[in-house]
Amino acid sequence: MKHLIIIGGGFAGSYIARKLEQQFHVTLFDTKDYFEFTPSVLRTLVQPDHLKKIEVKHSAYLRHTTIIQKAVTEFTSAEVIADQKHYPFDYLVIASGSHYTTPIKEENIAIAARGKELREYAQKLEDAKKILIVGGGVVGVELAAEIIERYPNKKVTVAHAQNTLLERTPRRAQTYAEAFLRKRNVQILFRERVNLGQRKIYTTHNGKKLSADLVFLCIGISPNTEFFAPHLSNLLNEKNFIQVNNFLQLPHHPHLFAAGDCNDLREEKTAQGAEEQAKLVVDNLLALESGEKLKHYVSHPRPMVISLGAKHGIFIYKRFVCTGIIPGLLKSLIEWKTMRRYRT
Repeated sequence: MKHLIIIGGGFAGSYIARKLEQQFHVTLFDTKDYFEFTPSVLRTLVQPDHLKKIEVKHSAYLRHTTIIQKAVTEFTSAEVIADQKHYPFDYLVIASGSHYTTPIKEENIAIAARGKELREYAQKLEDAKKILIVGGGVVGVELAAEIIERYPNKKVTVAHAQNTLLERTPRRAQTYAEAFLRKRNVQILFRERVNLGQRKIYTTHNGKKLSADLVFLCIGISPNTEFFAPHLSNLLNEKNFIQVNNFLQLPHHPHLFAAGDCNDLREEKTAQGAEEQAKLVVDNLLALESGEKLKHYVSHPRPMVISLGAKHGIFIYKRFVCTGIIPGLLKSLIEWKTMRRYRT
């Protein structure tokens, strides 16, 4: 049985491990020992107990996979290196995901990334009177809605460098999100870039001063590709995303694949997209083993649900937009359905 190593236990990595752990000897490297339904991590900031509903130990759904809770520090075309140990493989899938970046380290600036990190800020959020959210994309909008629903009397400001919220969505979704937040007294500042190299008082590039007790960064994801050795840096693009071909293989390395947020495919970085890519990687790994023809990955529009607190949301599919209570309930249903797969 050939050895398959997977780096990352998010939507793509966990899916591939589940589907192939009986066809390959699978080793999963992850810095955490659990799968997390990342689309719902923002709710853990205002409902810390919700974390229990969106996490499940890798060992609970992977019966035949070796799980190593260590960070990969480097890899070659033949082995993975972690904690100075070398792990050889026949196939490698990189599904290491992405992260938000911040120019400084400060206790009052949080990165909207993972549930446990956000839960640590729950008390700070409760104590804060003024909250600044930098970024008005999907994460920034969802976070503002979660906060203002739980704490309607807090002063929440969203500073966004673009002309509109949710700029990559249809106009109706943009106007609905803006009206929803403004109705709940969220201050929205467009065309403003915030200088975060300060404390408490933050200045925009236009000279506007913003006072905040707590800041959330919701901009600029970067791929988790720090473990690429210098001699493999040609496999990364200018923004350090992993280059892949139509089969999701790394160029000139047919036994290396990359799926999810970390690769350079030009499509929205969503959990649904990561799973679709993972399905193709599964098919192509099996095809390589059987000598069959590999399949091309075809990106296509997918439904998107943006939650606005627990009871409201926006559903988008191509140019169709539905708003209100039904999309809000739909996201909860998707969360329940996904976690049920991992618990049965």
